[in-house]
Amino acid sequence: MHYVGIDLAWGERNPTGVAVLDAAGRLLHVSAQRSDDDIEAALAAYVDGDCVVAIDAPLVVTNPTGSRPAEQALSADFRRFDAGTHPTNLGKPEFAEGPRGGRLAKRLGLDVNPRSRRRRRAMEVYPHAASIVLFDLPKVLKYKNKPGRDLDLLRSEMLRLMRGVEQLHNPDGPDGAWARLRHDVEHATRKSQLRHVEDQVDAVLCACIARFADTRPDDVTLYGDLETGYIVTPSLGAAVVSRHKVVREAVARYAAEQPAREVAAAEAVARITHVLDEAGINYLSVTGRAKSVTSFAEKAGRTRDGEPLYPDPLHDIGDQIGVRVITYVRGDVDRVAALLASDLVVTDDRDLGRETAGEGRFGYASRHLQVRVDDTTAQVQVRTVLQHAWAEFEHDIRYKGAVPPEHVREFDRRFTLAAGLLELADREFAEIRERVQAAAPPAAAAADASGAADWLDPRALGAFLATHYPEAQWSRAEHYGWLSGLLQDLDVTTFAALAEVLGGVDEDLIGERMAYRQPPGAVRRLDDALLQRFGRRYVELPGNAHRTTSLSQRLARLTDPDATPDPA
Repeated sequence: MHYVGIDLAWGERNPTGVAVLDAAGRLLHVSAQRSDDDIEAALAAYVDGDCVVAIDAPLVVTNPTGSRPAEQALSADFRRFDAGTHPTNLGKPEFAEGPRGGRLAKRLGLDVNPRSRRRRRAMEVYPHAASIVLFDLPKVLKYKNKPGRDLDLLRSEMLRLMRGVEQLHNPDGPDGAWARLRHDVEHATRKSQLRHVEDQVDAVLCACIARFADTRPDDVTLYGDLETGYIVTPSLGAAVVSRHKVVREAVARYAAEQPAREVAAAEAVARITHVLDEAGINYLSVTGRAKSVTSFAEKAGRTRDGEPLYPDPLHDIGDQIGVRVITYVRGDVDRVAALLASDLVVTDDRDLGRETAGEGRFGYASRHLQVRVDDTTAQVQVRTVLQHAWAEFEHDIRYKGAVPPEHVREFDRRFTLAAGLLELADREFAEIRERVQAAAPPAAAAADASGAADWLDPRALGAFLATHYPEAQWSRAEHYGWLSGLLQDLDVTTFAALAEVLGGVDEDLIGERMAYRQPPGAVRRLDDALLQRFGRRYVELPGNAHRTTSLSQRLARLTDPDATPDPA
């Protein structure tokens, strides 16, 4: 099913907006045309099958003077919103040969009976009245150029209209047309630039009305009839009004609470970073943010097949606080997910890469966990740096770029090809890491080779630990430098001296007392070894000032098996 909107000009000298939505509300086409030939050509691919076409122009006019009965009835209901209609009659020059809308509908082979349920049909609509209902407005938006309205007012009102329309359809079509229209409005310096956009936005609104009328027939009112002319519009008091009230109230509450969510997001990042660092997990970055008010509002208003995706936005939108963990290889993604599951309450865990692969496709790959961090719910996305690069580039192109319709399939194929190549690269990187770890020389040889050094170089320290703890995973590069500094403060300045220190450590006791929930990384292993060997001296080093409490808890566990476990 295609839903077509036509903001029809009175004559062929002025532009006519044309728009098409698919059954899911995705914007497939939007453009400005002039002649009926141009309109027919633009819609040829969409009106040869099932379609509902909403035309903002009279389809039936029989009265020689005055207004049609449909206009009188609609105006009686909507005049208080400044949404009354203009009179239409055969005495006006533009209707001398009959209404252009009726001729166009006949040319496209559309049934204009408003009560018809045929596969291909047209209806007359009136966007001003529809917007009052659909957007829960007290008055019509003043985006039409009239005396006394300056550029700033027109731009502001046009953006309000666009935000409303975005609640009724999925604007992220294949060619980025909606994003271009919004850009043109936001950067307009002349009223004529807004006028160029106006007809196309009105056409998208008409298409949304067609979809609304088709999917919610009980919530529309038919003013007039086929004999004297009619207008179809969403009914005053339709359920959509309360829906927009729900969204509006949710957005207002979110806006008030958003600063607190920013604080909670920073705390979630710090907590998750602490969990990963304490375990010695190797990762590239941990970042986070609270969703912006604009982004929340857009998501809160999303619908599918006329139904809201988030009936209770404040409860149903799970990524109001989002944390992203970027790792190097796929195995680290699973280790991070397992570690978070052991330290935090995970209420949902979706491996979108596995779901994509299960469908026999290549594409978006990311592990999404819904977690509780203290009293905060956050969505944690965990993916490799290559998966992240693909996702960011694909999002940027599809959501912000301008993909010509004729190139959509080619771009889909290229994105799929890139996803497959990056998955292969991820596997190769993992294989390289495994082989490097498997080929590491014995720890004693590494100590001998570096024993003459008077400073524990972080890179060499990493190689040493890889040999001393061959079963442990690599840790973050900067953590080796940090540990090197701690060793200097302990007067452990050579690898021979470090090997001697570790020779006096009871690894079995550490493993028993620490009761690691996930295999610790090399840095965590050395950290606990130094804690056992040097005790309070290690805890009180200046480089450990930021974690004195957690180190003291861990030291207590090493010395007293009944001590309270470290919550991290």
